[in-house]
Amino acid sequence: MDESTIAALATPSGTGAISIIRLSGPGALQIAAAIFRPSSTPKPFESHRLTYGHVVDPAGGRVLDEVLLSVMRAPRSYTREDVVEINAHGGHHAARAILELVVREGARLAEPGEFTRRAFLNGRIDLTQA
Repeated sequence: MDESTIAALATPSGTGAISIIRLSGPGALQIAAAIFRPSSTPKPFESHRLTYGHVVDPAGGRVLDEVLLSVMRAPRSYTREDVVEINAHGGHHAARAILELVVREGARLAEPGEFTRRAFLNGRIDLTQA
């Protein structure tokens, strides 16, 4: 099994009011901790909770977007891995900037169908569901 952390845009690019950037794998929580600044929530990485805050580039401190972050800790996620979803503003700019940032922080771009492949390989879904 591939032990890398993957990331992808989970919504159509540039067409909606919200863009979702999804991460899955062993480094998803560490990447989120490096780039996410919660507004005031004391437990920003509690599983299955939305947290309001900002995505910040750790290299320069620049705020990329105002977001809602959700964490689904393994094994209670689609892939049975740690999963982070970043709900950002729609359009091309914010989603692309955040996706580039998570790749720079250690994720790699997911291949088409890779989240579903991981769900299958980890026993979350069977072949008929894949």
